[in-house]
Amino acid sequence: MVACSLGAALAYDVPANVLLAVAEKEAGKPGQWVRNDNGTFDVGALQFNTAYLRDLDRYGITAADVAAPGCYSFMLAAWRIRGHLTHDSGDVWTRASNYHSRTPRFNVRYRADLIRRAVRWTTWLDSHFPTHDAVVDITPYGTR
Repeated sequence: MVACSLGAALAYDVPANVLLAVAEKEAGKPGQWVRNDNGTFDVGALQFNTAYLRDLDRYGITAADVAAPGCYSFMLAAWRIRGHLTHDSGDVWTRASNYHSRTPRFNVRYRADLIRRAVRWTTWLDSHFPTHDAVVDITPYGTR
């Protein structure tokens, strides 16, 4: 999950902590199909809703692609989240939570949990992938 999330976050310029939080929150599994009350299904590791597949059909992307093991479902989720972050209104957390639902009462509940998980992921990322300011020594090797 971490490797797929980080790769997809970089590819689609989505905050890694947000994508990791969504992946953890959705908690799906490859091959999993969950029927929703509205007749759609949530599919695969990121529980990608089949309603979004109608738009992707013209590109040959199917529910089987989304359900498959591997990083593809993370890429699709990052693509969707990037779209919400870019085109939707509201703060970043509301826009990211549109991945789950644009309906305010569902969004607000998802948003609160997403923030909590993203904060935890930020701490984890900082402890496992530290970055440092560095002064580069440009002295040619061998002349030191």
